[in-house]
Amino acid sequence: MNVIELIDACAARLVEAGVSFGQGTTNAFDEAAWLVLWRLGLPLDALDAVAEQPVDATRAAAVDTLIAQRTQSRLPAAYLTGEAWLQGVPFTVDARTIVPRSLIAEVLADGTIDAWLHGAPARVLDLCTGNGSLAVLAALRWPAAAVDAADVSADALQVAQLNVERHDLGERIALHRADGFGALHDRYDLIVCNPPYVNAQSMAALPPEFRAEPALALAGGDDGMDFVRRLLREAAAHLLPQGVLVLEIGHEREHFDAAFARLDAIGLPTSAGDDAVLLLTRDALLAHGPDAPRNAAEAA
Repeated sequence: MNVIELIDACAARLVEAGVSFGQGTTNAFDEAAWLVLWRLGLPLDALDAVAEQPVDATRAAAVDTLIAQRTQSRLPAAYLTGEAWLQGVPFTVDARTIVPRSLIAEVLADGTIDAWLHGAPARVLDLCTGNGSLAVLAALRWPAAAVDAADVSADALQVAQLNVERHDLGERIALHRADGFGALHDRYDLIVCNPPYVNAQSMAALPPEFRAEPALALAGGDDGMDFVRRLLREAAAHLLPQGVLVLEIGHEREHFDAAFARLDAIGLPTSAGDDAVLLLTRDALLAHGPDAPRNAAEAA
């Protein structure tokens, strides 16, 4: 058996077991390729080069054990390998944080938000940083930027520290334990936030792989907007005059619009559509503040 034949066989096993994807991969073949190549110690980004390489019985048995662990435990693949990739950058991950997969990574990497920034940002905040992946990507994207990364979870910040050290960014990324903006007193050119936003009904229906992740990083209350409400009340005070907030809300746009009907939010294009990641200017946040008029009659 060669590598590609082993991957195909493992993909079939994943499908048969009914495992769920979405935590670094979106389909059985990609997940099987990830697990097989990792277990065999082969480059994860060079399948074509090793596809025909033979796999002996001992190495095939090691792969079999890993696939059995994935199908029986229903743990995310990243928890088994201890690593996940986002925008081609490797990150250490374990059960103390969710698996890095934020769509904000796309708009950081592809320049989508550049038109809203007034030059390269000097100060960036990654709020709800988890394992620190967005903070690292921002620091790599803007080499002159100072980046703060904050999370309420001490466990998550321990993993974030590993990733800051892994990418030799200790002099540019400062980690903070904070509940929202608590203990953060600076103002920023750019705030990125992938908050807990999954609504209660969706939380109850999550497959085992997602229930294995810290609920603190996922659950957003009845409509998914509990943390977002607090975030949007406080964000303007932490933005510089021309600063922007980039916010991930996943599949919760309907709930977002219901909660913030007066807010001028700009949907950014991502692989999940134009409603999963929103951009909000400081002016828009101020206009939506508690003293803002609720309608045209009040504004007159």
